[in-house]
Amino acid sequence: MENKYLNEAIIGNRYMLATYTSKGELQRIYFPNKDSRQYIDFFHTGVKINNSDLIYLHDDINNVYKQYYDTDTNILNTEVTNTYFNLKVLQTDYVMIKENILVKKYTFVNEATIDLDISFYIHSELLSSYNNHVGCKVIDGGMLQYAHDFSFATFAKGYEISKHQINGSKDTIKRGEIYDKDYIGMSKDSSICFNLGVIKPQEKKTIEICIAIGENINISEMENEVERIKKIDLNKEYTNTKAYWRKYVKTHNGLNLKNPENSYSEKIYNIYRRSILLFPLLTNPDTGGIIASPEIDENLTQCGKYAFCWPRDAVFITKALDILKMEKDTEKFYKIFCQKTQSKNGMWEQRFYTDGKLAPCWGYQVDETASVVFGVYEHYKTTKSEKFLKDNLQMCEKAVDFLKRYVKDWLAIEGKDEHDKDKVGEEIENSNKKSGHKYHISYDIWEMCEGIHLYSLASIYSAFECIIRIYKVLGNKVSDFEKNRLKEEKVAKNERELEKLQEGIKKYINENMYDEEKKCYVRNAQDKKMDISIIGSVTPFNVFKAKEKKIENTIERINLSLRTYTGGYQRFEHDHYRNGNPWPIANLWMTLYYLEAGQKQKAKETFDFVVKTTGKHNFLGEQIDNNTLKPNWVIGLGWSHAMFIIVLEKLCAVWDRH
Repeated sequence: MENKYLNEAIIGNRYMLATYTSKGELQRIYFPNKDSRQYIDFFHTGVKINNSDLIYLHDDINNVYKQYYDTDTNILNTEVTNTYFNLKVLQTDYVMIKENILVKKYTFVNEATIDLDISFYIHSELLSSYNNHVGCKVIDGGMLQYAHDFSFATFAKGYEISKHQINGSKDTIKRGEIYDKDYIGMSKDSSICFNLGVIKPQEKKTIEICIAIGENINISEMENEVERIKKIDLNKEYTNTKAYWRKYVKTHNGLNLKNPENSYSEKIYNIYRRSILLFPLLTNPDTGGIIASPEIDENLTQCGKYAFCWPRDAVFITKALDILKMEKDTEKFYKIFCQKTQSKNGMWEQRFYTDGKLAPCWGYQVDETASVVFGVYEHYKTTKSEKFLKDNLQMCEKAVDFLKRYVKDWLAIEGKDEHDKDKVGEEIENSNKKSGHKYHISYDIWEMCEGIHLYSLASIYSAFECIIRIYKVLGNKVSDFEKNRLKEEKVAKNERELEKLQEGIKKYINENMYDEEKKCYVRNAQDKKMDISIIGSVTPFNVFKAKEKKIENTIERINLSLRTYTGGYQRFEHDHYRNGNPWPIANLWMTLYYLEAGQKQKAKETFDFVVKTTGKHNFLGEQIDNNTLKPNWVIGLGWSHAMFIIVLEKLCAVWDRH
């Protein structure tokens, strides 16, 4: 399939996700999960006006475009005006709430002074493979494209197709001369046409197209399903969809933001509301797994793909979900997704499908494991639910046991008191030292550099702190603790060990990751680069305080080495990924630091860069082009939106005090 790097707009419901270009072209459609599977190679629509060739709605030299969402919804509108024929087309796309059906409504308005005879075309090619070959069958009002394990029905309500072409459509579609005697064929791309008839000046006509995806069950059941959908009142569904999303935004206004008073606050308000609308589109409603973003690079030309769940990314997002009163989604992530995906040894791998299956990975990241323990306690701080801690205690203990072994293996830190040692333990440790490291070295947070990294150590330090606090919260309220002196002694012994390991981690950082020449912390002891993730040792992991002299020196060095001329921050020195652009995450991390340090003006400056560089529909990207100051990669990144919400909560507290 062709590369489609920019998802300018995103719609969906709990099980279906679709992405669009700024010209209204449907790029991708996922069902039943947000990460698998995606069906279309392309889905093109166009019109033949009088005797013209096919005019593609998404791509014609005479077309002018305007795109916008219905306010506070995931309903997308694309206005296409063909200036040659003076035909205006309003394309409205949405996914029903209670039905997994994508609706594409087209309203044609003749703004010319002559009659316009219009035929509407759909040319759709599905992704086909040797193991899942796609064919097509013409049905009443549309076409059914199918493979062994799915069906993809595209049909109109109230119209019958006037012509179709199953085989060889690519050769004739541009002239609008499709024709085929066969009603069924083996082609992966097919086209259908609907004759809308003559539209007189100032008149309008409407056609509604439905896309329904399901299993390839027997043919009569599939045709019956199409007939059932045709009977649905689409006007009512549109109204219900609009009402659902507007209520959703209102319900999840966790920060109680008021209507904006100026253009600046309006921009913040719009990003805030778009974030609320985005998170459910990224989340698996059954497991709580959260994709990083809708996919942008299936061909792996620039990256390793994005439509997977990284536990670390999801932990940041669940913090935002808690702020937005989406606590049930957060709880599901930890109680279902994390428990399902934890390895036998207690760790979590790099990334997963949202249904809990292991996704393609290329290495280990220890902060993924540490972040989950941190996230469990962060959620408790919001809900104060001791039951939630109890339900996840065993999972966290397994993770911490792994982290203890990992730290001892790589840092050679001894966490036990002298009287806790035993002969067998010494023999095991000596054996490990003789045979080399037991555990695989970790990638950094950016998944580009293997080694021992300050951010990773800070996350482990925080995980140890969180399990200690979890023990203090639960005390003897957990049934396993009650009247169980052995268990209490084991917990106390574990706490002493964890505290000693924390001391060892902090000592290791100060001895190996503070550069005496630069007078600042560096990301690791090998390349000694400045990295925005160093701030993680202050916030959120609280290894150091914001006003410690060494941290202040580090922030000064970050400003010298990572801040670009536009006010945006790169991730780290000599970052060449996608030309080394600024990242909203980096700016928002700086904002969090400045808020911790009480430097409100600098916090506002770093935050304002993010506000002014959002995309067309108030989506935040992964990166910002320094020349255009617009998102240029991975638009709708969950981590960026999560950091925005986390920062905004802290800013609201500052604003309320003044």
